[in-house]
Amino acid sequence: MAILALTLIMTACKRDKNNATEVDEDTYYADDQARMDQSFNDAQTLADQAYETGNVQMKGGPSILGTCATVTRDTTSTPRKITIDFGSTNCLCNDGRLRRGKIIITYTGKYRDSGSVKTIGFDGYYVNNNQVLGSKTITNMGKNSSGQSYYSIVVNGMMILSTTGDTVKHTATRTRTWVKGESTTLLSDDEYRITGSGTNTRASGKVVNYTITSPLLIALNCNWIKEGVIAITPAGASSARTLDFGAGTCDDQATINYNGKTRTITLR
Repeated sequence: MAILALTLIMTACKRDKNNATEVDEDTYYADDQARMDQSFNDAQTLADQAYETGNVQMKGGPSILGTCATVTRDTTSTPRKITIDFGSTNCLCNDGRLRRGKIIITYTGKYRDSGSVKTIGFDGYYVNNNQVLGSKTITNMGKNSSGQSYYSIVVNGMMILSTTGDTVKHTATRTRTWVKGESTTLLSDDEYRITGSGTNTRASGKVVNYTITSPLLIALNCNWIKEGVIAITPAGASSARTLDFGAGTCDDQATINYNGKTRTITLR
């Protein structure tokens, strides 16, 4: 009886450990993807604002960054260049995120012009003490069949996490469609739908594939992804986890769904 009891206890402990590992991995996968999406989307939003207004404050909307950043333009170089400089020490921006370092944007033409290309890079750039590296290239593809401007996006990036020092490589190929606000001069009413797929690779070599199964909604007057679903599938896994950003509410909450279980996470 004692041996049987010990065996049952050991089995239960092993099961609990496996469940805990599964939960931790799900959280890592979702956190990695959410951080990447937030950081690279933020960088594009800031680049758009700097290009349109010459600063990082929305026309007709609240300032995201307050006095955190200095924007400089080089209109004589080819391609043209804009630098958003947050300084060498952390600045708490109005969206609640700490930033330091530089975002550097080069562009070949106006954002609204078909064929124009914008490339976003980084120089010692950190968000909430996580270093963001690599590049994001946005190409204006003209109008779709609904008369909306749409953009091809290619991301080759990496993040160094402040809490662990781990590196996560991030690649993405996406389409960004301007679904609201294109006809106005305001930035604060702009909204985009994003589709596409990519991979995240941790330093351990673990590869995680992801596909946007319900388009992400990015609104320039919201600090978070408002809605959309991403299917996250670790290499070799038989089924996907889903990261669900909700149904249009501007908040920092998302859910992870896997094997019939749902957990809520707070976005950063």
